[in-house]
Amino acid sequence: MHQIELFIKYPHEVQAEWFKRLIILGKTTEFGKTFDFKNIKTPEQFAQRVPIHSYEALKPYIDRLRTGEQNVLWPEEIKWFAKSSGTTSSKSKYIPVSNSSLEECHYKAGKDLLSIYINNNPDTKFFDGRGLVMGGSQTINENSNESYYDGDLSAILIHNLPLWVQLMKTPNLSIALMDEWESKIELMARETMQHDVTSISGVPSWTMVLIKKILEISGKQNLCEVWPNLEVFFHGGVNFDPYREQFKQLIPQHSMNYMETYNASEGFFGIQDRLNSRELLLMLDYGIYYEFVPMEELEQEQSKARQLHEVETDVNYALLITTNAGLWRYLIGDTITFTSLNPYRIKITGRTKNFINAFGEELIVDNAEKALSIASHKCNINIIDYTAAPKFSTNKETAAHEWLIEFEKEPENLEFFAETLDNALKSLNSDYEAKRYRNMVLRQPVIYSLKKGSFYAWLKQKGKLGGQHKVPRLSNDRKIVEEILKLTGSQPKT
Repeated sequence: MHQIELFIKYPHEVQAEWFKRLIILGKTTEFGKTFDFKNIKTPEQFAQRVPIHSYEALKPYIDRLRTGEQNVLWPEEIKWFAKSSGTTSSKSKYIPVSNSSLEECHYKAGKDLLSIYINNNPDTKFFDGRGLVMGGSQTINENSNESYYDGDLSAILIHNLPLWVQLMKTPNLSIALMDEWESKIELMARETMQHDVTSISGVPSWTMVLIKKILEISGKQNLCEVWPNLEVFFHGGVNFDPYREQFKQLIPQHSMNYMETYNASEGFFGIQDRLNSRELLLMLDYGIYYEFVPMEELEQEQSKARQLHEVETDVNYALLITTNAGLWRYLIGDTITFTSLNPYRIKITGRTKNFINAFGEELIVDNAEKALSIASHKCNINIIDYTAAPKFSTNKETAAHEWLIEFEKEPENLEFFAETLDNALKSLNSDYEAKRYRNMVLRQPVIYSLKKGSFYAWLKQKGKLGGQHKVPRLSNDRKIVEEILKLTGSQPKT
């Protein structure tokens, strides 16, 4: 806690120190020599010399690392790669993971997460039971030079955990790292329900699948009957709001804690540090140097990234990171806003490429999540999963947004739900409201109520069950929507 308090008190000094360390360590690499790191003394020089990099821009370097070359992006040996499909592309990304990033970022974050939780809950019985970890799958790939390892980040973390942590978690390693998710869920359920689980860590969507399998096998009504000492769910990966009521129903315990994290294959960035707030504390001492690009400037040729001391609250920023695994000025694809500047707290607002702006409405994930939460509350229903995309105008119909939604229980009046969602979106997004004026550009949203398991079937068909994979929330084209509609044969309900 003292270390956390230090970077809260001296945020700019901590970031300046990490900037210097990263540049010094990176100057001997091929990337560092290409961009003349030895003559970079300030963040301003860094921003001038090193362009913003997408994954595609760094891919040639990463491909060489995967063939066994070293000292390309980072001076340490790189043998681990976190495999990620992202949320807007089916193509796999291979994110380099160094020993430094494992120890100084991911594992340090795990310790900080527990420290903050215990500090906020001094009467915890966390260590009296097991921790259930919803990990991904891992494969070992061989090439002509030497072997390297790739898999979901969670699998890489599980594989490298120290023995004392392995003894405190469930399920065992052989199950946790299985590739085939349907068998894995069955085996996880049967093993974990035998233990006294006090904590769960994972992505809400896949954790929900496991919980339902456990209840199905055990015949219990809720999770408290299976694990009476369960006290906390550490979650991340997707917005928790659409799942919150479902978890409360499956874990009807007022003392249950929910703690959000912001981590990705590229690094660990934020932790919910207060009981009464869902804001995330930006973690500044994990070997990551941060920059922030206002979303309205992102596509401009002369866009200027802001340093930490230059940011403002309530501005939608694209997150730019430089890490101790060799990601230099890397555009991670997430957008955030600052809710506080002392200390620096953030909320995740969406993706740089996960939005709908087909008609100038600039609908981001944050708008969608809040609107669905409002509509769900008013209609007294729960949403399992969803995706949305534009439906373009024809000679007969005005354009609209199509929402494919899997309900826990379908609303009694789907037309009222669509109207409520529409009104909520209008209240949250003035551009959307303007486009909805008298149905001139956009008409009311079209809702498809999908049968349960539809998104699961689509993910399975795409080979994306479990791990880091999740349903893209918003798309600016119809590729994903058309694939799901074709698979399910669904017809609109509104």
